[in-house]
Amino acid sequence: MKPAGAADSTGKTGTNSPPRLSALGWARWAWRILTSMRTALILLFLLAIGAIPGSVLPQRSVSDEQVRNYFLDNPDLAPWLDRFYLFDVYSSPWYAAIYLLLFVSLTGCVLPRAAAHYRAMRARPPRTPHNFDRLPYSASFTTAASPQTVLAEARAALKGYRIDTRDDSVAAEKGYLRETGNVVFHLALLGLLIALGAGSLFGYRGNMLIIEGDGFANTVTSYDAYEPGTSVEPGDLQPFWLRLDDFQAEFIEEGDLTGQAASYVADVTYREAPGAPERTHTLEVNHPLSVDGAQVYLLGHGYAPEFTVTNPDGEVVFDQAVPFLDRQEGNFVSDGVVKVPDTGAEQLGFTAVFLPSAAETATGELTSDFPGARNPVVTLRAFKGDLGLDSGDSQSVYQLYTERMEELGDSPQLSPGETWELPEGAGNITFTGYREYISVQVNSDPARVPALVAAVAAVLGLLCTLFVHPRRAWVRARPDADGRTVVEVGGLGKTEGAGAITELHGISLRLRDRLRERPASDDTSTEKE
Repeated sequence: MKPAGAADSTGKTGTNSPPRLSALGWARWAWRILTSMRTALILLFLLAIGAIPGSVLPQRSVSDEQVRNYFLDNPDLAPWLDRFYLFDVYSSPWYAAIYLLLFVSLTGCVLPRAAAHYRAMRARPPRTPHNFDRLPYSASFTTAASPQTVLAEARAALKGYRIDTRDDSVAAEKGYLRETGNVVFHLALLGLLIALGAGSLFGYRGNMLIIEGDGFANTVTSYDAYEPGTSVEPGDLQPFWLRLDDFQAEFIEEGDLTGQAASYVADVTYREAPGAPERTHTLEVNHPLSVDGAQVYLLGHGYAPEFTVTNPDGEVVFDQAVPFLDRQEGNFVSDGVVKVPDTGAEQLGFTAVFLPSAAETATGELTSDFPGARNPVVTLRAFKGDLGLDSGDSQSVYQLYTERMEELGDSPQLSPGETWELPEGAGNITFTGYREYISVQVNSDPARVPALVAAVAAVLGLLCTLFVHPRRAWVRARPDADGRTVVEVGGLGKTEGAGAITELHGISLRLRDRLRERPASDDTSTEKE
């Protein structure tokens, strides 16, 4: 005898072998796996795990300067991280794949579940079970009232339940709001994914630095870093304009938190469109400016020392403020570059360090002991030659390329108003003072309000899921041989906890009290729980 499933002489397997899945069968199997709640939870978990690098590592969409600094500080590690899009997590292919799979999974899981819940809400409560003793709660007693009276009183005692009266019983159920909240929660997650996707298509964000007294027009070329949505064109940007009138930063000056920021306040003037009236706004960290659907957020601030450069002929060839980048050491020691291409002779370049509150350490090193500008000092290193601006290669304004330049030397410490005469008669540079700048981010997201509504709906749905407890109850009335009516009460809670049993017992007692005979006849009643 051949074992089941063994191949015969023709090479065919026996009749007991499992059938092979067709391509359609495999597709159905894959769809069931993808649209299961377990898969949706796994994808949601992966989406959260994938977002961790976006909160730990600097992102180009938030601060391109921080990404450049990370490359400078970690020249070996940063290129490998960049290969896996860890500086562009939320626009990376792998994050988009998780996002799309989660969207499909939730759609295939939630929509059928919502339809099934809708049908369940319109259906009659479950039929009365035959044996109440198998239920988590059961009770019985007798009464002289007729079965019809018992059922009428049962309907009154079950107020708040969805009731269905049958021949000799009443079936009741409540707590559908729990499943409704569950469905709303998952539909809200789906809506939130749609809103996030719409924001990435039709929204944009950009970062820039604005020096006190300077203005900013909302155009692509004005941004230091610009991240448009897939469907955003340059002409889609809101045509607003703003100017930084004044910036004030306050720092804690005493105690253990000395040097910590107390407040950042920027006074700005803006127009929503060309020709529109000017308005003012106080821009703070948690108080953005909303202009025509775009939000302008204050991210931080820094210092922009002002320099005047004179060539050997005594002509002023440079006179402006230059934003310096904070080293993130806590006291705003900042680095910057000054490029002077139009000197009439060899071009000049300077690398510089700005110290807002210059002081010397115990070892004689120059540092800053406070982030506020108590004793501003600048030190410079000068170069002359070719800045390489005509080579066609893009250059960062925060880096000086000295391959084709000659070093002239280091300056002494310069306070505001002091001048350094450059070696070899190359002219002079004066540190005339400083202005402050702010770093701001402009976000335009047309799906921001729908995303907020979806998030609120998700929270409300979750609350319903946590605090609403569904339960079912039945009351049956039948006459006995003595001419009295036997009343049976049964019920169950569909969640853990003793709340349902307590409520059902209370219903049973209220119903008994409503049907109670004269006190003399109470001895004939019995109750079983």
